[in-house]
Amino acid sequence: MAKAQPPSRGRPPRPQRSLLQTLIYWILVLGVWGLIFLVAFFAVFAVDLPDTSQLYDTKRQPSVSYLDRSGGLLAVRGSQAAAPVDLDRLPPYVPRAFIAIEDRWYYWHFGFNPWGIARSQIYNMRHKGEGGPLRGGSTITQQLARNLFLTPNQNYRRKAQELILAVWLEAKFSKKQILELYLNRVYFGAGAYGIEAASQRYFGKPAQQLTLGESALLAGIMKGPSRYSPVASTDRAARRATIVLDEMVEARFITPAEREAAIRTKVRVNPVLANQRAQYFTDWVDDQVRSLVGEPTEDLVVETTLDLPLQASAEQAIQRGVAAAKGQGVEQGALVSLDGEGRIRVYVGGTNYLQSQFDRATMARRQAGSAFKPFVYLTAMEAGRTPETPVVDEPIKIGTWEPRNYTNQYLGPITIRTALAQSVNTVAARLANEVGTSNVAATARRLGITSAIQLDPSMALGAVEVSPLEMAQAYAPFANGGAFARAYAIERIRTATGRVLYDHGVDRGPRQTVIGQPALAYMVSMMRGVIAGGTGARANVPGYDLAGKTGTTSDYRDAWFVGYTGGFVTAVWVGKDDNKPMRKVTGGAAPAGIWKDYMTAALPRLQVEPIPGGNLPEAEPQGPIDQILDGVVDFFRGDGDEPPPSEFDRPPPPRERERQRAEPTY
Repeated sequence: MAKAQPPSRGRPPRPQRSLLQTLIYWILVLGVWGLIFLVAFFAVFAVDLPDTSQLYDTKRQPSVSYLDRSGGLLAVRGSQAAAPVDLDRLPPYVPRAFIAIEDRWYYWHFGFNPWGIARSQIYNMRHKGEGGPLRGGSTITQQLARNLFLTPNQNYRRKAQELILAVWLEAKFSKKQILELYLNRVYFGAGAYGIEAASQRYFGKPAQQLTLGESALLAGIMKGPSRYSPVASTDRAARRATIVLDEMVEARFITPAEREAAIRTKVRVNPVLANQRAQYFTDWVDDQVRSLVGEPTEDLVVETTLDLPLQASAEQAIQRGVAAAKGQGVEQGALVSLDGEGRIRVYVGGTNYLQSQFDRATMARRQAGSAFKPFVYLTAMEAGRTPETPVVDEPIKIGTWEPRNYTNQYLGPITIRTALAQSVNTVAARLANEVGTSNVAATARRLGITSAIQLDPSMALGAVEVSPLEMAQAYAPFANGGAFARAYAIERIRTATGRVLYDHGVDRGPRQTVIGQPALAYMVSMMRGVIAGGTGARANVPGYDLAGKTGTTSDYRDAWFVGYTGGFVTAVWVGKDDNKPMRKVTGGAAPAGIWKDYMTAALPRLQVEPIPGGNLPEAEPQGPIDQILDGVVDFFRGDGDEPPPSEFDRPPPPRERERQRAEPTY
């Protein structure tokens, strides 16, 4: 008979759990560990969370509104905010457009969407290194938390804090309140914060009047305000708006028929933004505002001297002229107009601001070429010469420098009047040598040239680097009766409430006369001849009293035309930003053509008078030398373009130049 086994002294066997018990067990375990993780998560990332007590405080950079001389709006820089809008007063499709494209599950999550975060991370890992835009998994609530409290820095700590703050927002506010806060505080580009400011900035209307297409366009901007700007990237913004409309159809926020109607309805962007008028000018003036009144602490209004209709004509003339001469290597142009008081009425720094923000009106320094010669001739007039003083066009050698005319042929005995009209190089060089290059430099400085002027003999032919604004300023005394006219652009700066911070008219002293008689009358008379029958004939606008001077530099790197009428002067430059030569473009060609195109539109608006001080003291009959040369000069004038300096018209050799540069500059 078998022996009975003694009972086991170990633990009794553990009863097997049911499936439900196992599930509950692991839920509790995971819950405990999840709680531990959350405590640790908050302990690590919540210690330096930003202060949320100032949720409704709006901190923004004050806006600066720029007005033209007639009060028209040129541009708005800085931030623009508006009174918050009530979500219930917006068309229903406005908030739905943002939900459809930014956060389809907005009404179902608690501040963050784990599936959206995971999906974006998988996409970014798969497309890493491709150079395209990465996807973000942030919800509308997370975006609001980032905009209200955090910096845009992309790091894990900031993302963790964003998530914590999003949960806090969801616990504190309703979905409607969060969406309302989001639409009123998010940045839409172009300095606009909030849906109301964006609607006013982009479309010139309140947000309550937004159309479906406009709402889709604004919602599309959220992916990148600069990349999807309807101003700078029209086509890309339109494609993005179409995607928004597609998402709205998929979410059943709108019908396919409403989508098609929205696509067919043309969206018109605010013309102030769309035209991008005077943006070079606004950039230039923006820096001056801060030097005059400091950093703005409240919204400002800047009243400028610019004439917006003239500005539009000038920008169009530059674009047409550069495009027409593109085959000759012309790539860029600049144009500046001043009135007799020095007010900048037109300021064009390039052909296309969106493509290049480099300002050629003031930032570029290019050789003036023969456009510098009036300072030589004025110095000679003040030294006792007259337009009828006889001179000889013949080879000349100054030190080691031998300036020559374009054709290597010479007119022989002529008058100073003919020499200026035909831009004869040898005569200008001889006169500068006789009166002294230091005196010529002093004349140019007195009239308004501010750049350094070397005293090399070649300065007589324009081996001086200047800006278009300087040239316009220095020619202004020829146009206004001989008075110095410092160029300026700001008439008044005031706060949005009307308090005046700066007024150009306050404490203005008497105007200084910088050209006396009879030198002024002599110069005006001779420079009229440049347009009437000299190298600037292409710039002539019949029926007006006009005068000016062409300019072309060695190897055709720069071409100028600076011309004026009574109390109004315009300087035009064309060339290449890399300073490479164009293909035989002279001052009498593209620049003179641009000048005429623009002035033809500007002169009727200006209602100008004859050039003051331009009448000669007494009638000066044409000299016999000029009569003999009436037919001869046509050979040298050709098609009216100025003969540019030849290869011999460059500065002296390096050793000679170093010796001359040891002399003082002006």
